[in-house]
Amino acid sequence: MSKLFLLLVGMLFLFSCKEKKTIKAGVKMQDFIISISEYARSQDPDFILIPQNGEEILFTDIDPEKGLNTNLIQAIDGYGVEELFYNQAYTPDDYRLGILRKVNSSLKVMVADYLDVDSNAPNSFQLADANQFIAFPRSTSNYDYKAIPSTVYHENTNNIQTLAQAQNYLYLISTDNYSDKATFLNAIQQTNFDVVIIDAFFGDDLLTADDVASLKTKLNGGQRLVISYMNIGSAEKYRYYWKKSWGLHHPLWLKKKYDGYKDEIWVKFWKDEWQEIIYGNDDSYTKKLLNAGFDGVYLDNVEAYYFLYHKD
Repeated sequence: MSKLFLLLVGMLFLFSCKEKKTIKAGVKMQDFIISISEYARSQDPDFILIPQNGEEILFTDIDPEKGLNTNLIQAIDGYGVEELFYNQAYTPDDYRLGILRKVNSSLKVMVADYLDVDSNAPNSFQLADANQFIAFPRSTSNYDYKAIPSTVYHENTNNIQTLAQAQNYLYLISTDNYSDKATFLNAIQQTNFDVVIIDAFFGDDLLTADDVASLKTKLNGGQRLVISYMNIGSAEKYRYYWKKSWGLHHPLWLKKKYDGYKDEIWVKFWKDEWQEIIYGNDDSYTKKLLNAGFDGVYLDNVEAYYFLYHKD
């Protein structure tokens, strides 16, 4: 056998192993999200869950050619995706769009495009409308979700009690533009967005139940939903749970560097130590959100199941 043939066989073997590991990890991510949902809804039956990205987990064996994972679909209310129609340039992702159309009748799809120029925002909204999604297009100055748009698309006075009723949303997980918590809260209170996605913390301080309650009424008097961001696929070094002795592979479930984010590490999210940080006990992240009165949670870095074994 030639060396080239052996090299090709070896590469195919490695690819096959990665694919099998990815599928196995994807199934574990499905189970993880379902468990978070069961825990949260045992205390608040109306608690909303919205995973972001990695949308192939919506299907059996992480395969869009197979049927939907009905247990997962029933455990969540919506699905968030970034850069579907725009990734700065106008480059629609037809593959992902096809996946999301398959769940559109079951879940509210929330698109956070990243625009090259502000003038593309109307088209981003129109593309979302055409697919019965809701959109939050970001200009180049708002890559980190730190700005509140001056206008609200499909603004309304409706009382929003379920995610399905929402016609727009605000995605504001950075507080860099605000000098203190009161200023941050007031800026949101002066808006008419149907859904607000924010971080549960201002700096190191967890928002209180009174803080969260103050955001649940739009400026025009309608009720809205307040959803907290929570990262379930990577550990963040600035969070309350982080220990000074931790680092890559210490503990071992801190698995892999997160390219482009020096303060985050991809985790083996199926490990008990990580899952206990996220849900299932009175000191867990999810319990803190429930105690603060959030209407639901936005689950980021679901695609950890893929990045743990690819892009090595």
